[in-house]
Amino acid sequence: MSTYRAIDVWERKDADTVVRYRCFESLDTGRYCIQSADFCRHGKHPVHLDTQFIELLTEQDPAQRSGEYDTLKAAIAAHKRDFGEGAG
Repeated sequence: MSTYRAIDVWERKDADTVVRYRCFESLDTGRYCIQSADFCRHGKHPVHLDTQFIELLTEQDPAQRSGEYDTLKAAIAAHKRDFGEGAG
């Protein structure tokens, strides 16, 4: 069983778009992983994203989903690379 602390990291893409990276810090290893990235336009935040967040967490350990990294910045960079989000 793994224990995580959830961390949200927000990135402004442009005047209309922000990205919320749904991150975890493993309290067991001290390393970081990214579960998902939510793209929101003009301040709208679809409610279903929170439900999806919990569903993904229960389906698969986040570290298995995306790997673990020593820093939060490295985890986000790997997520961007893996999902073709560019350097941002």
